[in-house]
Amino acid sequence: MAKSKKKKEIVHLVCEESGDYNYTLKRRTGGEKLRIKKFCPRLRKHTVHVEKKK
Repeated sequence: MAKSKKKKEIVHLVCEESGDYNYTLKRRTGGEKLRIKKFCPRLRKHTVHVEKKK
């Protein structure tokens, strides 16, 4: 029997301070929203990025 593949969705990571869409990810559906500290090129420092569906 073949295993069923779970669908992946494309999500964008948005900087909380500048509001820019800096990164995109493919992740499985469901679960909590991501909150990751990543580099923001506009501010030139590490800031918190939040997952947002487009």
